[in-house]
Amino acid sequence: MFIAHVRKKGLEGSFKFPWKVSIVAFMANPKLFKAEEVGETVRFLASDPFFDMLEINNLPDEAWREVEEALASTRRVEVALGLQPMVLIEKKDPCALDEKARAEAVAELKRWIDIAARRGIDKVAFCSGPDPGPENREAAKDALIKSLKEVVAYAKERDVFVILETFDRDHDKRLLIGPIDEAVEVAREVREEYDNFGLMWDLSHAPMLNEKPSDLARAKEYLAHIHVGCTKKLPDGSLKDWHPGFYRPGALNGVEEVKELIKALLDIGYKGAVGFEVKPEEGQDWREVVQAAKGVLYTAYCKFLEEVLG
Repeated sequence: MFIAHVRKKGLEGSFKFPWKVSIVAFMANPKLFKAEEVGETVRFLASDPFFDMLEINNLPDEAWREVEEALASTRRVEVALGLQPMVLIEKKDPCALDEKARAEAVAELKRWIDIAARRGIDKVAFCSGPDPGPENREAAKDALIKSLKEVVAYAKERDVFVILETFDRDHDKRLLIGPIDEAVEVAREVREEYDNFGLMWDLSHAPMLNEKPSDLARAKEYLAHIHVGCTKKLPDGSLKDWHPGFYRPGALNGVEEVKELIKALLDIGYKGAVGFEVKPEEGQDWREVVQAAKGVLYTAYCKFLEEVLG
């Protein structure tokens, strides 16, 4: 969390950022995917007072001990568990039409919820599986809802909150969920039975979904987490979910888009955290993209405050 000091038309004041600030540690330093540089990464991020939360991937116990040691030597920030790689890389599909594959994904998600609870983590996020195409989309949604209810019920017994992240459907990851209105349909069904479930929306994915922060008004009662980052536009015009740092070549999103997001979140009374998801490109030190992202959020917040002050 941070405080911005602004001066406008004779008015001057300091304003605390309204939400906790998190960062996806395993995107900031992709070596965490291989359980490498774990202690170094966690110490660097946790010692930065800008951050209130770290989003960590599904690390083995030995690497998790490095996380604990790093937090003990710096300060104890909140930790959340990001299981998106389990779906995207390990191909565990919670909306699989094959019942055996769907049940395997649910079992793996439950296993990691047990691990999260044992480690004192009370927030777990993941995503849907691939979009099967228009002809099987409704059946896949039904499978996803079935999986979510099983996982969320299991998590509730362990005081864990479950979050589903929306991804693009047409450009890169091509996942089932997907457009915000369809995510809301899924969330509504799950929340009819369980209150420990919400949605995550990522500014990085907005250009690929043709969505704007103002669209979040339609999902306000289900929003639990926000990511901030960029889509990558390649020279051929294709869009990639590569999460480049802000103002890198081809990076879509910047200060103005983040300012728009801040306004939209305040307008709907959002209460969750706002987290960076940025990744170094070839030749970049991973700490560079972290510091650049902090600067974008600070500047966007200052510009927003200046507009509010008139």
